[in-house]
Amino acid sequence: MAQKSDFFQDVFEVVALIPEGRVTSYGAIAKYLGAAKSSRVVGYAMNASHQLKHPIPAHRVVNRNGLLTGKMHFPTPTAMQERLEEEGIVVNNDQIQNFKSIYWDPMIELAL
Repeated sequence: MAQKSDFFQDVFEVVALIPEGRVTSYGAIAKYLGAAKSSRVVGYAMNASHQLKHPIPAHRVVNRNGLLTGKMHFPTPTAMQERLEEEGIVVNNDQIQNFKSIYWDPMIELAL
């Protein structure tokens, strides 16, 4: 169980670095953390993040195609989209528009 918590904490630290107006994917975070096949666990961490004392921008994490697949874990069905739109991100039918141009890849952005 401790390992899972440590992984969740690592996920939270990466997500906290995603700049406003940018998004990344569950898989990109998993790959950055050296666990490329753990994108689903990143999703579990995003769900758990809503219980954190200091919230992280979980709304900035979407699936690899820019779909808001985690929207059901927010307080309302539209909360994830509303938060993204507040940051200037255009969402149409649960799909981020111009996804490639606003995509934030931690492997690139956080490279040493």
